[in-house]
Amino acid sequence: MGQQPAEKRRRATYADLEAVPPTKVAELIGGELYVFPRPAPRHANASSVLGIEIGGPFQRGRGGPGGWWILDEPELHFPDPASPGDDDIVVPDLAGWRRERMPELPDTSYFPLAPDWGCEVLSPLTEEHDRTVKIPVYGREGVRHVWLVDPIKRTLEVYALSRRACVPVGTHRETARVRIEPFEAIELDLSALWAQ
Repeated sequence: MGQQPAEKRRRATYADLEAVPPTKVAELIGGELYVFPRPAPRHANASSVLGIEIGGPFQRGRGGPGGWWILDEPELHFPDPASPGDDDIVVPDLAGWRRERMPELPDTSYFPLAPDWGCEVLSPLTEEHDRTVKIPVYGREGVRHVWLVDPIKRTLEVYALSRRACVPVGTHRETARVRIEPFEAIELDLSALWAQ
């Protein structure tokens, strides 16, 4: 007897994503639905503090150059290259756009324009997904800077765009005080990100 053909999996749709309870975070990449619990307290703290630290100087122009939109958990829509007409939908913990590229916020509930900077705060449940699924999407879409923050290991990994791929350029740890692109105009004290 011949081998039975494998059953073709149905591609997830935006309707599947919308059906996910609001107590979860959902993304749709390559026709696959990824669902994760809401962030744990250390994760939420690191993301919130980082948003405050860079939002004042870069979005509000307080102690920095301004000229950015810095947003928590924006829904990004990118065309899925494997399925024309479908979108990959990702939700970074933080993202930033230079206002020269996006002078006004869109009227849609999502962002069709890739950010200039994205940040993922890692957790044991999301780390592999963030590294192996999302970072390649950010590279493909031309996100110039990606940061991975790990509140458990107390690290900030920096990636930069090179030939449509995000490549690692450095890791900063613990209580380092750093100036990192694209926000090198301010010194960032990493100890502020780790819950005390």
